[in-house]
Amino acid sequence: MKVKVVIHEAEEGGYWAEVPAIPGCATQGETFEELLANLYEAVEGCLSVDMADIPMSANDRILEIAV
Repeated sequence: MKVKVVIHEAEEGGYWAEVPAIPGCATQGETFEELLANLYEAVEGCLSVDMADIPMSANDRILEIAV
């Protein structure tokens, strides 16, 4: 999966970024490298779903795909 990220320089130093395709998904970092590491974690967290909250029958299956 590829997503576009908007990276901003923070006024107090460092960087912050937002992922427009995922509302509310944003992170920050003191360095660009730290920002990139935090971005992967933020996107994964924003897209994660607790399967315990999804009603399923005995015939339903869970499939994980990469896009």
